[in-house]
Amino acid sequence: MNEGSTAPAFTARYARKREAIVAAAACTINRAGIKGMTLADVAASVGLITTSVTYYFKRKEDLAAACFLNGIARLDALVGEALAEPTPQARLARLLDLYLDLDRRIRAGKAPPIVMFSDIRALGEPHRTSVGAAFGTLFRKVRSLFDAPGFEWMSRKKATARTFVLVEQVLWLAVWLPRYEVEDYPRVRERMLDILVNGLAAPGAAWAPSPLAQALPAPADAQARSREAFLLAATRLINRRGYRGASVEQISAELNVTKGSFYHHNEAKDDLVVACFERSFEVVRRVQSAAMRLDADPWVQLSSAAAQLVEHQLSDEGPLLRTSAFSALPETIRHRMIDSQNRLSERFAAMISDGVAAGAIRAVDPAIAAQMLNATLNAAADLRVSAAQVTRDEVARLYAKPMLVGLFSR
Repeated sequence: MNEGSTAPAFTARYARKREAIVAAAACTINRAGIKGMTLADVAASVGLITTSVTYYFKRKEDLAAACFLNGIARLDALVGEALAEPTPQARLARLLDLYLDLDRRIRAGKAPPIVMFSDIRALGEPHRTSVGAAFGTLFRKVRSLFDAPGFEWMSRKKATARTFVLVEQVLWLAVWLPRYEVEDYPRVRERMLDILVNGLAAPGAAWAPSPLAQALPAPADAQARSREAFLLAATRLINRRGYRGASVEQISAELNVTKGSFYHHNEAKDDLVVACFERSFEVVRRVQSAAMRLDADPWVQLSSAAAQLVEHQLSDEGPLLRTSAFSALPETIRHRMIDSQNRLSERFAAMISDGVAAGAIRAVDPAIAAQMLNATLNAAADLRVSAAQVTRDEVARLYAKPMLVGLFSR
């Protein structure tokens, strides 16, 4: 009798404490990445000592994986509820409602935080494989949102591309949604849904982006070529393996050079990440400027910039560095990189605002639309590491066009 009455209480206490540890770790990962998360810090935040945390999670990697699996499970529940709606448009609307309601409860302290997925590739094995498999299951569930009568025209490749864009839109909310008051969430929801369904193009505007000049000039000399090779190799490796998974040894091995050669070009790994970000920002800045110089209306300028940047992700000079690397940088450097990212986002917002004023772009919220365009570009950066078989010739039509003309458009 005693055993029967105490076991459930013990199980409940264990579950509550484990949930508290996962919630605390998620907060730390969101703030400092897996690199900055320690068992000691997590233990202190929940009133435990480090050895007590190891009773629940033997290693830091085990705890990090638990955070990601918890987040995936919670998003999976939202998607499952949204799929009960009869049409893709209604499912999308319901998914936004559910996610914004979850975020509202998190900000009010009524629900535990959900981990940002930007650092998921920083996991080591075997956790990277198990968490990746769970995320793949979630991805396929989101893709089923498009399964409905009347959407037979949407091929698996088109549905997969739009799912990449949609998933990134939801995950990217963690970046810019904190700028808004929770009282404004209904307005955010309406404006996001309007853009996702109807796009940015004014009625009658055709998808006909103009080609732009090469994003980056050719390196001027051997030293510049060598540095460019380092930055490109590091960008690709960090996008594929995360900051922690891209060691100095691996970056050097990609180029078949010694570690000494690495340090000849870069004082430290953080310096290299900053240089990779600055290179990516320069690409975006040059493409934006080239688009704005086009003798065309703002819709053509914006669609040309978006198409060029998405194509850049599969070019010999691509991809852009994913913003997931932000979380691995020291806080002061991270804020500087985020400020640069925000300035580029504001340039997109200005292009969109000019288009609205000229009647070439629908009356949308320029700030929200710019952030959604950022998310689309970030989603396309995954093409080199995903299983999607997409060529450079079709990538803009598959990824940029749906975001700019609507996810449900042909």
